[in-house]
Amino acid sequence: MVLALLVSGAVVVLVLLGLFVFGLRRRLIQRSGGTFDCSLRWNVPEKETDPSGKGWIYGVARYNGDRIEWFRVFSYAPRPRRMLERSAIEVLERRTPQGEEELALLSDSIVLACRHRGTRLELAMSEDALTGFLAWLEAAPPGQRVNVA
Repeated sequence: MVLALLVSGAVVVLVLLGLFVFGLRRRLIQRSGGTFDCSLRWNVPEKETDPSGKGWIYGVARYNGDRIEWFRVFSYAPRPRRMLERSAIEVLERRTPQGEEELALLSDSIVLACRHRGTRLELAMSEDALTGFLAWLEAAPPGQRVNVA
């Protein structure tokens, strides 16, 4: 009986510690400012006719100079999972979520299809975050090419 209570207590403490670390990590990512919620789908096929909602990963993006650092939300990794350089991002199209994507993404998300160094990807973010992202892309220093559709 005492052993069962001790094991149960240890499990509760470990779960709470894990949740605390998730929150602390997100707080550290957001500490420098310039963050926004952003789901990502990497290496998307060129001609996808029926988006199934698969492949979307919920994350947080952070502006850092001339690049975007993208972190998975449900991860303990201190480093960004993807880094997108402003000069290498080419915006292809903007659309609303279709089909099952609406269930996989946050409500009121806008999907932005892009290409980064030959890899096709999609970013899903709120309208406000999209406005800021496009403004950041267009604010590239003189001499850098920016492709915004």
